[in-house]
Amino acid sequence: MQPTEYDLVIVGGGLAGLSLACALRDTRLRIALVEQQAPCRPAGWDARVYAVSPANTRFLQEIGAWKHMAAERIAPIQAMHVFGDGVARLDFSAYQSGIPELGWILESSLMACELWENAKRQGNLTLLCPGTPARLEMHSEAAVLTLTDGSALSARLLVGADGRDSWVREAQGLQAIDTPYGELGLVANFDCQRPHRGIARQWFRADGVLAWLPMAGDRISIVWSTADDHARQLLALAPDDLCERVAAAGNHELGVLRPLTPAAAFPLRLMRVPRTVAPRRPWSAMRRTVFTRFPATESTSATRTRKCWPTCWQRRPTGRTSAASACCPAISGSDARKRS
Repeated sequence: MQPTEYDLVIVGGGLAGLSLACALRDTRLRIALVEQQAPCRPAGWDARVYAVSPANTRFLQEIGAWKHMAAERIAPIQAMHVFGDGVARLDFSAYQSGIPELGWILESSLMACELWENAKRQGNLTLLCPGTPARLEMHSEAAVLTLTDGSALSARLLVGADGRDSWVREAQGLQAIDTPYGELGLVANFDCQRPHRGIARQWFRADGVLAWLPMAGDRISIVWSTADDHARQLLALAPDDLCERVAAAGNHELGVLRPLTPAAAFPLRLMRVPRTVAPRRPWSAMRRTVFTRFPATESTSATRTRKCWPTCWQRRPTGRTSAASACCPAISGSDARKRS
């Protein structure tokens, strides 16, 4: 089958892949995005939330996504109270910093679903969903990606935005050094007896680091980074007992807590990727290289690759910015984006 030609193929439709695609909406690039499953909203509230900085908020505004997100589910961070050992404490606020807010707290699925809807309206983007990579071939002029349904795509630039356990990264032989911390991040949402007043709170405790993040209304989302054994003990508690344990760990600053979502925990680990770019080698210098799909694994967007774009984009004499030549065909990571 003759592959469909694109300028850019993005593998992965999470926050990173969707953001990249939407950021290129005003270019002349022909873009394809491959994703196995479209994002969806959970019933009630999403236990996974993000703290979005003012700079990232401006980025979401620029790509047309922020204005469509439900304002009643977004909470501004007006101040932070950080508690250390003993009586050590650090307070700072947006007012003291001369800015409207320090950031915003919103649900992961809220962002993902809006970015997906944004992408569906984009004229230069083809969404291939459900789509699963099966085979990757490197040629001197293009990378050719074949999906499990037999369809094939070719592009001079291939971006792997397929999460922590990136198939693209593995296929391109980009080494990932994985260092477990021996800790879990326990997350859950709670209703509060007292208003949080837009204050994010964090405690550095002997049993780990506990953060209370203000959500819309009188609600908080917590992240308790703690040793594996302690996290499992917390997960085994009845909902009411967990509420009391979390409230006590935060000195009952917001009064009685009531469960809003079930608790969940995720392993914490450091991932370092020494190389984030893999070149296509000239056809004459190597035999054809073929990569087949590895066993599917659950992935999350945790790898950061902020410095890859300057080496993968070139300014042509005409002034147009376009995908670079065959020397830079593949980028692996979950934070790849163009920089001028």
